[in-house]
Amino acid sequence: MAGEETPGQHPLALAPTLAHIARLQRDRRYRDTHGCFFVEGVRTFVSAVDSGCTVAALLYSERLLTSPIARKLVRRLKRAGIPFARVSPEQFRTVSRTERASGVGVVLRQNLQALARVAPGDGPCWVVLSQVRAPGNFGTLVRTSAAIGAAGFILLGDSIDPFEPVVVRASMGAHFRQTFARASLEELRRWIDQYQLLVVGASPDGAVPYDQVRYTCPTVLVMGDERSGLSQDQRALCQHIVHIPMVGGADSLNLGVAGSLLMYAVVAATKPP
Repeated sequence: MAGEETPGQHPLALAPTLAHIARLQRDRRYRDTHGCFFVEGVRTFVSAVDSGCTVAALLYSERLLTSPIARKLVRRLKRAGIPFARVSPEQFRTVSRTERASGVGVVLRQNLQALARVAPGDGPCWVVLSQVRAPGNFGTLVRTSAAIGAAGFILLGDSIDPFEPVVVRASMGAHFRQTFARASLEELRRWIDQYQLLVVGASPDGAVPYDQVRYTCPTVLVMGDERSGLSQDQRALCQHIVHIPMVGGADSLNLGVAGSLLMYAVVAATKPP
């Protein structure tokens, strides 16, 4: 990767590029206005490129980046004409949020879809969320959803940002194998009716244990707010409200754990014998 840049490559000005990336990391409104987000780390970088994400810009430090596969992908992106900035280790660390800077990151185009344009597919389930108090829990759900081959997430309203850096980092590369759609409650209701989908909500007061439902593929799983639970409008969407049995004085599980249990229950109920 060393040496002069060749014709057809597009080096970026360092100061504006670093300022742009820093703001993408901290400012959701800026991310949404530009339709981009930044990810870093060898595993995340490789997953993003291999998943076919649209790369808007590349940032790398030749001295920090030691992974042969990542270095190969950097060369490939540069040959493809992706704008890039080659920086020193110190410059890279000014925008890095990891404990040990890997030396590679990319600005990616957001891919947030309108629900009306999404088909349910044949994966096990979709997860509906309206509030997430801990972004890391959302990242955990994304990892689980990718692990079971589910399609992705339906985000009600504008509260949840799937491109928040903590969410993307916690997903450990699974983020790029999932579909994210935003919808209103009414748009979700029409989508469910159009495809005649089973909808199951989760709540501590649910009448049925979560592993006792006859799930179908795909099931729509509605997860309520971690404190207030399902709203009345969300409950009205559901054919079943399930609970996760707990003993020993425990009264709740965090969103990442509860949602993962539900997703695996769907897989167990729908997998071929």
